[in-house]
Amino acid sequence: MWQDNINAQLATLEKKAQKRKLPRMERSDEGWVIMNGRKLLNLASNNYLGLADDERLIEASIRAMQTYGAGATASRLIVGNHALYEEAEAALVKWKETEAALIINSGYTANVGILSALASREDVIFSDKLNHASIVDGAILSRAELKRYRHNDIDHLETLLKKTPVHKLKIIVTDTVFSMDGDIAPLRELVALKEKYGAILMIDEAHSSGIYGEKGEGLAHHLGIAEHVDIHMGTFSKALGTFGAYVTGKKYLIDYLINHMRAFIFTTALPPAVLGSIRAAISIVQQEHERRTNLFTHSDYVRNELKRLGFNIGASTTQIVPIIIGDNERTVRFSERLQERGIAAVAIRPTTVPEGTARIRFSLMATLTKQQIDWALEQIALVGKEMGVIA
Repeated sequence: MWQDNINAQLATLEKKAQKRKLPRMERSDEGWVIMNGRKLLNLASNNYLGLADDERLIEASIRAMQTYGAGATASRLIVGNHALYEEAEAALVKWKETEAALIINSGYTANVGILSALASREDVIFSDKLNHASIVDGAILSRAELKRYRHNDIDHLETLLKKTPVHKLKIIVTDTVFSMDGDIAPLRELVALKEKYGAILMIDEAHSSGIYGEKGEGLAHHLGIAEHVDIHMGTFSKALGTFGAYVTGKKYLIDYLINHMRAFIFTTALPPAVLGSIRAAISIVQQEHERRTNLFTHSDYVRNELKRLGFNIGASTTQIVPIIIGDNERTVRFSERLQERGIAAVAIRPTTVPEGTARIRFSLMATLTKQQIDWALEQIALVGKEMGVIA
């Protein structure tokens, strides 16, 4: 029976300490969150700049809802393309210094939709081995040949490119900040390979939008190579504190996606309240540089302290800082002990990360105080010693 097969798979996940459960979230405020009835210091969200609770975003959402209504009732190509879309996309074009932009319902939808629209059976997609699942799924859905190069290994990528027939369409795609490791992609080297082999370069700025660049435009702008990247994808649901995703690039690219991206064509438009908050977030993130400065300061401090204590944080250089433990059950227990001590930190296990690399993933926020961070480090050290993760 099919039910028996499903239950057997669930039992296997339980045995391997990989079965996921939905935590109950009640509210968040000034770095704290109520999770499963406990008040915990929030070191688990992607609210990197602390904008998710910002009154200006809330007010912008309310104004938009009062003006345009509570929800959308059709796709953008029918009657869902209200004026707020045009305003938000115009702001996005100016912010990202590009020709055109398109707002999409989520980061997952964007990556699946872009790749499946651009590539076909005759094409080849080159994807970093640690790219987000949405990139992998988009490549699979496109039916293109998928070649996964070793993480940040430029030599391996070039070897794969050399073996690919010249006439084939080649798409190189990478995260800019890797969501489970906190390290960054070698974008300059990827641009050089893209130009050498006539490939398309697509980057996912989900975890770098709002953080890197003079106005938070992303890592490509920070490195001064934005104009050499063909497709910029990113999200509003992390540093910008709201919801949704975007793709920017040449006007012909956006026109093509509007006409060929099934994940865009066949979905209902975002509610006006979301568009209002997006427009406000784009404005705020360009002006409040202190948030980025605080985030960088906190991130450097936490990484250095965790390394000093003896934890394995991998190759992290960003606001995403993992403690790599390895064993699933031990990692789950570590997470539970942290929650008992008042810290929200989630165990990340396969298939999200490779087998044998289960970890606690800390996501830092600009709005945390030094006192909160020092207290959290003290609790983390105590649990690490109790469980024998550090000496």
